Amino acid sequence: MPTDPIQEKGFEKIDSDLTFLIDCLHEILNEVGEPHLATALPWWNGYTGLTEEAHTWRLGQAYTIAFQLLNMVEEMVSLQTRRQRESDAKSNGEKGLWYAEIQRLKDLGYTGEKIAEELPFIRVEPVLTAHPTEAKRSTVLEQHSELYRLLNRRDNTVYSPDEQQTIRRAIKTNLQRLWRTGEIRLTKPEVADERKGMLFYFREAFPRVIPQLDERLEQAWEAHGFDVNLIQHPTQRPQLRFGSWVGGDRDGHPFVTAQVTEETLAEMRLSALKVLDRQLADLPRKLSLSARLQEPPKFLIEAVERLSKELDARAAHILNRNPQFEPWRVFAGLIREKLPINVEHASDISLDERQENYTIAAELIEDLELLRRSLTEIGAEAIAYQDVDPVIRLAHIFGFHLASLDIRQNSAFHDKAISQLLSAASIPDGENFADWPEDKRVSFLSEELKSPRPFVYKFAKDGTEADKVLSCYRVLERHIAQYGTAGIGSFIVSMTRQVSDLLAVYVLAREAGITYKNSDGQLVCRIPVVPLLETLDDLRNGAEIMDAFLAHPVTQASLPLVQTAANRQGIHPSITPVQQVMVGYSDSNKDSGILASQWGLFTAQRAITQVGTKHGVNMQFFHGRGGTISRGAGPTHRFMEALPSGCVNRDFRLTEQGETIAQKYSNRATAAHNLELLLACTTGTSLANPKPDDSEPEFKDIYEQLTHDSSEKYRGLLTTKQFMDFYNFATPVDALEHSAIGSRPARRTGKRTLGDLRAIPWVFSWYQSRFYLPGWFGVGTALQNLETHNPEGFEALQTKLNTWPLLKYVLTNVETSLASADSKIMSDYASLVPNSAVREKFMGIISEEMALTAEYLNKVFGKAYNERRPRMTKTLALREEALRVLHAEQIDLIKKWRGYREANDTDSEKDILPRVLLSINAIASGLRTTG
Repeated sequence: MPTDPIQEKGFEKIDSDLTFLIDCLHEILNEVGEPHLATALPWWNGYTGLTEEAHTWRLGQAYTIAFQLLNMVEEMVSLQTRRQRESDAKSNGEKGLWYAEIQRLKDLGYTGEKIAEELPFIRVEPVLTAHPTEAKRSTVLEQHSELYRLLNRRDNTVYSPDEQQTIRRAIKTNLQRLWRTGEIRLTKPEVADERKGMLFYFREAFPRVIPQLDERLEQAWEAHGFDVNLIQHPTQRPQLRFGSWVGGDRDGHPFVTAQVTEETLAEMRLSALKVLDRQLADLPRKLSLSARLQEPPKFLIEAVERLSKELDARAAHILNRNPQFEPWRVFAGLIREKLPINVEHASDISLDERQENYTIAAELIEDLELLRRSLTEIGAEAIAYQDVDPVIRLAHIFGFHLASLDIRQNSAFHDKAISQLLSAASIPDGENFADWPEDKRVSFLSEELKSPRPFVYKFAKDGTEADKVLSCYRVLERHIAQYGTAGIGSFIVSMTRQVSDLLAVYVLAREAGITYKNSDGQLVCRIPVVPLLETLDDLRNGAEIMDAFLAHPVTQASLPLVQTAANRQGIHPSITPVQQVMVGYSDSNKDSGILASQWGLFTAQRAITQVGTKHGVNMQFFHGRGGTISRGAGPTHRFMEALPSGCVNRDFRLTEQGETIAQKYSNRATAAHNLELLLACTTGTSLANPKPDDSEPEFKDIYEQLTHDSSEKYRGLLTTKQFMDFYNFATPVDALEHSAIGSRPARRTGKRTLGDLRAIPWVFSWYQSRFYLPGWFGVGTALQNLETHNPEGFEALQTKLNTWPLLKYVLTNVETSLASADSKIMSDYASLVPNSAVREKFMGIISEEMALTAEYLNKVFGKAYNERRPRMTKTLALREEALRVLHAEQIDLIKKWRGYREANDTDSEKDILPRVLLSINAIASGLRTTG
């Protein structure tokens, strides 16, 4: 048990709140005629075990709801525990949050003035993706949000007993609604469904969190004795922006068409304007300042006259509403009227691109700043700060575009498109472009990029891939012509293996009119081209690829320019180009195991940063992290601490995927916490480690040895004969491919190979069967070899682990994965393997490595995890018995389902599949993760 009294109190609250909710669910199940399921609920005080009658198809649904209640309780208690720590005068607050990060910088000698100078140049951009790892329907997520709000109300001690009973009845009603609502999707969602979910977070969730996020910074700032006026203006805060892949990510996704991208850009613009309109709708009422009581500045009166003239008859109803002439109120009303939307009713809002309306957000911000200045000039600073600043802040964050839409496609797809264009243009051997040697590809593409003329005329039909790429790019070209590049992120090239993969995109962009010639006659691409380095080999080649790419004339002319920190402060006159590089955490792990993946990512970022320095370019890394440890997840502050020095560099971009979006951002307090972590950690890490460290890490030799040995063990398993037979039977990967958790196919091209299988179902299947294999396999062998062949290195690892952030971060995550694995359940799933020799062979290998890894992690950390990590121990123990029930149920269902498929009994197979999928969802709820 923990010795921390705050943590002990939190554990007690988890138990009491969970008991309350399970009692409510127990009553509901009895009331709806499910008494056998009611008595089978985990954590119910009267639970004595499952009866035969409880084994119905709805057992999984009952357990799914129960696990969701546990997850919700843990989330709420975590928030309350953080608040208690922040209220403790002896505490420095939670690591990674504003108070702790400001303290960290103060300890390094930073003053408030110095931090304030840097804050406006901190930039964080979470990018929401539609990767298929969200198993719950949006309707169910909405019910969960409502239940969370009710639980918050229940915690309010001001409510009387009668009011508490009313809340309890509302909670029971919510639970009955959940019970009567299908928990999982039975048909695959369309991209439009995923876009709807994404827009909800951008339009409804994030805007409501921003004020709380800014308050947290102000509170921490003042708690450290700093002058809040240093960060008062919205532009003095860290920059928060958002990105999206929904409707833009077409890598292996045939349903993301040019039309889908066009619709997505339009809906994002409309949603951004809805966000701003909602803010502006209330502003005139708040600014009822009379010209009789304070003299309005002359520039405000002139601004009212200007907008009145521009809007003409549309201004009349605003002017007529103010017979006492309240210029601030009038001006705010005119600003709203000038937004490029029509607002008939709350549910009937459309774009309105009339000439007199604002075209871009900068025009709106200019008028809002004028309104703000008019208030501060008459001494109404408090009104300006409270009422106008939040609107300015949202206008900066969301603009008229809401989020930046990235366009991602695979390099092999681009190769086919180029081949088709070359064939259409009668270029010799053009149809074999993909097979050309790299030097020939680079030479040809570079020569082509000296000319702005396209290969073919605009509306020619060149081939499937070429038509798809160019139709998408032409949508972007039209958008840029009308609105500029706001709302367009980058061209991201999946599986970038060589520099020609990037130059090919320049040629395709030229073909669609997204390039132009600058005053020097050099071709310039309007949209950044970004490599995605995914496999371990690609990460190792990353520096060489970027060296060639940054040296290319088109890249040098196209790089977006930003001022360096020194120039911002007037110290140095230079400006530094910026190049984004995306690094993938999923495929590198899938290919080589967790130690090799993390070391490959670390060394690649160091090397690429050095290449950037060589070319005078600021490298900005885009972290393609998934929702699980095997795909890059982990505590945000620990993750940033483990990055190479100088690689955050005031700019942090990362993917938010699948179920992690709902977990992190569905509830306002949780969303504020996770965004604060991103902003505060980016600030602290950037300013604490501002420059790249060219010296080799002290642990380099040790890590390289661990990487070599662990990767060899991991790859050895994957390449062992009949391993895929074991994997396909011992995990529910075949059932996952039938699930409806995303619009994108589970395999890149449909081939039944490990290489073609995406990292998400690979990880998801190992987690469902409780192997958690990608998160730990090979580590035990590597640590044992280190102790045997390099005992001094092993001793150094034990004694210096706390000073080596990368190794501590990775090994802690390995420990988490291993603790979540369960040898008994693994054996139960292995029983599904029909060939006993294959089963025994691979279970022997896996079990031996599991025991070895547990033994050596205990040696490295000095104690077992259950003695050092009480919170993780508590959450695993709470789930253990209930998960065993679900795993046994799933194994039985999969056995029957596979039997029906083998017998070609399609009716029985179809009937049982929903139960199989429900079991997957239930286990995912219990584990709090999918893939």
